[in-house]
Amino acid sequence: MQGERSIPLKGVRKARSLQAMSWLPAPQEPLLRVAVTGGTHGDELCGVFLARHWLRCPEELKRPSFSAIPILANPEASAICRRYVHKDLNRSFTSTFLNSKATPDEPYEVTRARELNQQLGPKASGQAFDFTLDLHNTTANMGACIITKANCSVFAMHMCRYLQLRSLELPCRVFLLQPSGETFNLDSVAKIGMALELGPQPHGVLRADRFSQMRALVAASLDFIQLFNQGTAFPAFEMEVYKNFGEEDFPRTEAGDLAGMVHPQLQDRDFEPLQPGAPIFQLFSGEDVLYQGDRTMYPIFINEAAYYKTHKAFIKTEKIMTSVPALPPLPSALTHSL
Repeated sequence: MQGERSIPLKGVRKARSLQAMSWLPAPQEPLLRVAVTGGTHGDELCGVFLARHWLRCPEELKRPSFSAIPILANPEASAICRRYVHKDLNRSFTSTFLNSKATPDEPYEVTRARELNQQLGPKASGQAFDFTLDLHNTTANMGACIITKANCSVFAMHMCRYLQLRSLELPCRVFLLQPSGETFNLDSVAKIGMALELGPQPHGVLRADRFSQMRALVAASLDFIQLFNQGTAFPAFEMEVYKNFGEEDFPRTEAGDLAGMVHPQLQDRDFEPLQPGAPIFQLFSGEDVLYQGDRTMYPIFINEAAYYKTHKAFIKTEKIMTSVPALPPLPSALTHSL
């Protein structure tokens, strides 16, 4: 008979029925400087090939009140179909990297992060782009997942809701990312930034269905900005969101090698509730490793291929309900000037 072994997963917090958030104020002016970035990871091919397409045919991103610029974020990694050349570009937008003096032997992605910060920022400044949408693929069964910062922008949450209502082919969930320190992602350079994860899709592979789904979600995002710029008001609503509170590594030997893999009963169950006592890993010896927390949690990025290097089997999240305030219309004087 197959054996079982338990390991504790610490830090699981109980979800509340309705959780209050601190909201960043809504924009008071139209969003005119918008960017759509793809290929931040060079082997996530929906964003790579959409960015290349839009660079040839930018009219697809145009709207009456603005036009978004397409950017191939990591062209060198995209050219060789690798996640990155020297280091992860999507972890390189920190003040340490952006403000350090350039050196001849620095990683390519640090140089590229400074270039993008100059183009889209500077980060956390009044000169930064109004909005950036960064496009990603994941090998995990995430469907469509919109990632935004946990210090919530009312505008971003209303855009998330707008996308949810138009994502009919696959689930569209919202992940509020709470970094342990300074924000480091490409989209953090803009005044309002979001990332779109779409999966499952193997890295280095382009699927027509995922390509079309991402293209449609980008179009809907730009449509929402157009509605906002025109002075549309959006009412308050309640929505489910997921917040991270930790990561879980695979079981490992004393030497640090893998001792097991994601359990078949957990595989492909991103965003589904994981109950205490459920199997999460299967050791190579045949034993099951069980979840020993005392609360339900919702794992995401389960068995993401790119996370093996960073010792993550999945990210732990809690599901909460929150009430999002109304997004008021822009002042009429501004919308009339468009």
